Amino acid sequence: MGGDLIITGGVPLNGTVRIPAAKNSVLPLLAASLLCSGTVRLLAVPQLADVDTSLVLLRGAGCTARWQGSDITVQGMPSVCRLEPEAAAQMRASILFCAPLLARLGRVETVLPGGCRIGARPIDLHLSGLAQMGAHCREEGTRLILTAPAGLHGADITLGFPSVGATETLLLAAVCAQGETVLRGAAREPEIVDLAAFLNRCGGCVQGAGTGTVRVQGRRVLYGCSFAPMADRIVASTLACACAAAGGRVELTGCAPAVYAPLLEILAQMGCGIETGPESAVIVRSGALHGAGRVFTGVYPALATDAAPLLAAAMLCADSVSSIEDVVFERRFACADGFAAFGADVRVQQRTLHIRPVRQLQGAEAAAPDLRGGAALVIAALAARGRSRIADTGHIDRGYACFVQMLTELGAQIEREMPCGSTCEKKTPSKKQI
Repeated sequence: MGGDLIITGGVPLNGTVRIPAAKNSVLPLLAASLLCSGTVRLLAVPQLADVDTSLVLLRGAGCTARWQGSDITVQGMPSVCRLEPEAAAQMRASILFCAPLLARLGRVETVLPGGCRIGARPIDLHLSGLAQMGAHCREEGTRLILTAPAGLHGADITLGFPSVGATETLLLAAVCAQGETVLRGAAREPEIVDLAAFLNRCGGCVQGAGTGTVRVQGRRVLYGCSFAPMADRIVASTLACACAAAGGRVELTGCAPAVYAPLLEILAQMGCGIETGPESAVIVRSGALHGAGRVFTGVYPALATDAAPLLAAAMLCADSVSSIEDVVFERRFACADGFAAFGADVRVQQRTLHIRPVRQLQGAEAAAPDLRGGAALVIAALAARGRSRIADTGHIDRGYACFVQMLTELGAQIEREMPCGSTCEKKTPSKKQI
């Protein structure tokens, strides 16, 4: 969508938001649809740039993939073993489409995947696991070519790090491989559980998802199904941090608080009121916000790496010091320069962002450096006094659908200013809950 976001800060947020489906669940589910002989229907999918890129990849592989209202349907088996290079280069998740094509066609050609520049994001765990299952991998410049002339077979694989992406790749490869695959050291994220539930709904046999050891019995054929992806815990985290920064009362529904509990616990320690139910959370901030001390991200169920910049934005408004270290990506806090433009006292030291209190953030101009860093700058702008402009919002659009509308419904003074000749998306006051 693009354009700049114009935000007048200092307005508390109040209202209710139903959390949409998770981008980080939808993308691997779309990749998994390549394995299915029947129609796959994903329900209530958010309209995101990365989702549209995934549809380009599916169509390029020979499938029919289209929107039907808010749902997506995918039909047909893949017939083309080459991923559309321009689309594949746009997002990190394009690597997930390789294993299904390799399983179905015995060969896949792609370019090295793109995505946010938040640090080294190697695919060596993906490739080494596929090699144990019978794949041959080679790079030719920026091209990656995988072949499996004898097909994929089960293997006993131990991941050196519980990578979410590698776990997803190897589940997608194993579910239609010959024999059993045992994946040790697997990621435990809820999105892994969601993918396993989808594969089992389609006739697969995946056991142990959400634990450190996953067992997959390969099946010759998977069928289609209708499936509702899980809610987006990072969108929920974003809105929770926005409420903590700007003040107010926000109720988040349709997303189990358990999947982002570490973030809610830290906000409670900082002085927010937190009330939770099975599928909802209420965040209230009416008084002073306090520093959180030292905070660390980690593999699930610890604080999510994607939530680090969001929580850091709330910490800018605290009355005492905080620091947050991301143990996953070394350049997670590229948004620090933007924070400083708002008048924040921040310092990046290796993987850690140090934050000292200031009297008041001031409106400023800043550019989104990446997806979550861009959302963090929006949070800072909501808390700042005066008018702010956030540029390079294409990064934000990759992970947040109807972001302006969502915040407007909560009372934020925000609009999107499009370049001349484009249609503007502006703030339209409404009491309707979304």
